[in-house]
Amino acid sequence: MKKLLLILCALVPLFATAAGPSLQLDKANNDLTDKESLKNGFKTYINYCLGCHQLGYQRYNRTFTDLGIDNADGVENYMYTGEKPGDHITNTMPKKEAASWFGTAPPDLTLEARLRSPDWIYTYLRSFYMDDSRPFGVNNKVFKDVGMPHVLQGLQGVSSIDEHGHMTPAMGGSLTTEEYDVVVRDLTNFLEYVGEPSKLERKSLGYKVLIFLFVFFIIAYFLKREYWKDIH
Repeated sequence: MKKLLLILCALVPLFATAAGPSLQLDKANNDLTDKESLKNGFKTYINYCLGCHQLGYQRYNRTFTDLGIDNADGVENYMYTGEKPGDHITNTMPKKEAASWFGTAPPDLTLEARLRSPDWIYTYLRSFYMDDSRPFGVNNKVFKDVGMPHVLQGLQGVSSIDEHGHMTPAMGGSLTTEEYDVVVRDLTNFLEYVGEPSKLERKSLGYKVLIFLFVFFIIAYFLKREYWKDIH
């Protein structure tokens, strides 16, 4: 057993070297308590992402409730694909045809933030650059040879790679760099929420459980002293 542990410890540096250097990600600094940010992110997702990427495990009405959106307002301004508020947030893109268009079917994004991390999504959406060798004319510093177009290009503009391998400032977009970063952060915030809608509730419940256990410990301690005082 000892020899096996020594062998594994010796192999760890080799695995780390094979994996290569880790990617430097920008911090999304999400705030799941910011309802306005979540609403804006939801709107951006509906307008720019839903055509290709579903949220197949999330329902419209659950989203409306959590984000404080009135049901009638939600149906009018956020529901373009569902027939009823209880429907899942899906699209009608055929998977077989989508695979031929993009090389693979666009993934469902419900759990993307849990799979990749919010920081990965935030950095990815800000890392597209022009590449004429790619089918859609763009590539990505985070996801090399990405198979999707830069759907937010009209907002951000276009970047290129300079002679040092760095991205140049985006040009030609309808938003400034700071405004675009806010849009991407709101979208990332929304995708993090979708990955675990009960996250805030779970954390709140966890604090309540810890408080209960602390109070119960004090009661149990004094109860134990009362029961055992005659024995000692």
